Amino acid sequence: MTLARLAARHGVATVHSPSEGVTVPVPDATVVAVLAALGVDAATPEAVAAALDAAERADRERLLPQTLVLRHGEELRPPEDLPSGTRLRVTTEDGGVVTGGDWSGLPLGVHTVEAQAPDGRTATGTLIVSPARVPGPGRRSYGLLVQLYSLLSTRSWGMGDLGDLRELVGWAGRTHGAGFVQVNPLHAGVPGAPSDPSPYRPSSRRFPDPVHLRIEEIPEYALVGPERREELDRILAEAAELRERVLGKGALIDRDAVWEVKRRALELVLAAVEPGPGRRADFHDFLAERGRALEDHATYQALAERHGPRWRTWPEELRTPRTAETAVRADPALAARVDFHCRLAWLTDRQLADAAAAAREAGMEVGIVHDLAVGVHPEGSDAWAQQEAFAAGMSVGAPPDAFNARGQDWGLPPWRPDALAAAGYAPYRGLLRELLRHAGALRIDHVMGLFRLWWVPEGREPTEGTYVRYDAEAMLAVLVLEAHRAGALVIGEDLGTVEPGVREELARRGVFGTSVLWFERDWEGTGRPLPAGEWRAECVATATTHDLPSTAARLSGEHVTLRHRLGLLSGDLERERAADAAETAEWLDVFERKGLLPEGPGNEEAEIRAVHRFLLATPARMVGAWLPDAVGDRRPQNLPGTWDQYPNWRLPLAGPDGQPLTLEDLAASPRAHALLTGLKAGTEASGARTAPPGARPV
Repeated sequence: MTLARLAARHGVATVHSPSEGVTVPVPDATVVAVLAALGVDAATPEAVAAALDAAERADRERLLPQTLVLRHGEELRPPEDLPSGTRLRVTTEDGGVVTGGDWSGLPLGVHTVEAQAPDGRTATGTLIVSPARVPGPGRRSYGLLVQLYSLLSTRSWGMGDLGDLRELVGWAGRTHGAGFVQVNPLHAGVPGAPSDPSPYRPSSRRFPDPVHLRIEEIPEYALVGPERREELDRILAEAAELRERVLGKGALIDRDAVWEVKRRALELVLAAVEPGPGRRADFHDFLAERGRALEDHATYQALAERHGPRWRTWPEELRTPRTAETAVRADPALAARVDFHCRLAWLTDRQLADAAAAAREAGMEVGIVHDLAVGVHPEGSDAWAQQEAFAAGMSVGAPPDAFNARGQDWGLPPWRPDALAAAGYAPYRGLLRELLRHAGALRIDHVMGLFRLWWVPEGREPTEGTYVRYDAEAMLAVLVLEAHRAGALVIGEDLGTVEPGVREELARRGVFGTSVLWFERDWEGTGRPLPAGEWRAECVATATTHDLPSTAARLSGEHVTLRHRLGLLSGDLERERAADAAETAEWLDVFERKGLLPEGPGNEEAEIRAVHRFLLATPARMVGAWLPDAVGDRRPQNLPGTWDQYPNWRLPLAGPDGQPLTLEDLAASPRAHALLTGLKAGTEASGARTAPPGARPV
């Protein structure tokens, strides 16, 4: 019982419920290991008693919590349990000072509060004053969901880039009235080859990857003189070969090869041409704004080039940013590489800004929806630069459930909730602010992680993990504040097992959910497809996601055949096919009865359009169309449960026959035109909706 009390004080669960009415105890060894990762010794009964006593004594002596949260629209006042006569002083983030207990006029922001009790005790904490809700969309819109690397144009260097994104938003917005384009995470990947192609296991979530740069659109590119132009032309020829391998020869996207060619081009361009005074001033402003975080990231990149990406194997003096700083100063070649990587971050940021501007100019209601992965690679830049914020020896995953009896280990180190609170959530604030710079909206992968995450101790099976709780009130306050400042929407990926009350709290804070057609059923009643009118309004309604079969594969049953071929089916093939066909027929029957499939079943293109007509019939304020559905692509971009058995994250956009299609092919496709024209007409027919409180102006 004492261990359970200690665990509860630190947000560590000692039991979990994989399904309703079922409670599973967490192994004591797991609880002890997780507490150790939080800096709490629970290895022996004596240590547990001492830790519990210390925690209770600290609670009695504490004047202020490390982080306080207040919401505008509610009464803003100090904590009620302060000793009588305590003096208070709030220093706002812009330098203003408020003394005394009248906090009613405090502005939005992250402030510092100081307290002094009559007995001489003092305390300092972080005070977050946030809006009540994230701003909502001004009117209903539809948009495209795309994995950017998969969308090559005739100008790409072997994978989709930010130039392609700019073209996509311009075409989708101007020609087809799309209100947004949602992309995969563009986070910086772990350097070195072979790299992890998954955009959901990045090196840094804070900084984008320069592999997405459109090289020819860097202003200095056009100024390369004739003495280096021949070398640059050879690099361009290599880039064209990479593009041809994918588009003409059917090869997989090779991110490492693309980066190798782009890196050489960038080194040439940046060495050959010095930016003009205005560009230099812009770069220096960027450095000043990004500060220490950018310097750390660039330093990691430079050190990884020299010593490999596994920073725990680096020389001792390089394993922390502050000691590495001395080594960089003493090594001109290393300092030059740090500067090079700072410049790449700047160039990428500016092309992201160009893409965002193109979306606005195309009349998009929302613009570009960026994606925030749930965590980072343990050997990456963020894990190196913010070691004190991550739980050593722990990995994020998922407990066993009806779909995966073994649970999941994602190989991502979790943030320590105690470290976040002690830092006033600065790492989280900095991350959100960076991602929201050029975002019309931010999608948060596994948004339930704002409330709790499943921690798996190193060396243990996912079944032996446990939940660790975060301060959701503080996490949401920071999220709402930063989204408000950026004028951006927030979309939470809340699919799968969700703790009771989480969706409701997210909705109260204005965070949209994600609703996927095949999962929307009357689970508490008949189990049949949920009628369109009963869907929630505050969501992005879609037919599929990057982790699920395309709609063509779902309708044809090809996704079952694929899983069988890879040994991923848990049951008999014919039984699985029959169950899948019955589910599909049930949905098609709904479409026919509602008049959404006038062509009748059996026509794949018509059935895909019917799926999207149904989505438009729901009250969902945002409707998302998976871009491969527009051209009948049957292959999933990612097949969970596979690694090298399937080419996850390496497939270009293709037609039903698997033949790669370019962005130009997409724009000329009659099939895509028919789907997007219908989405535009359906969205316009639903009319402008009354904006909720806090909505962005149309």
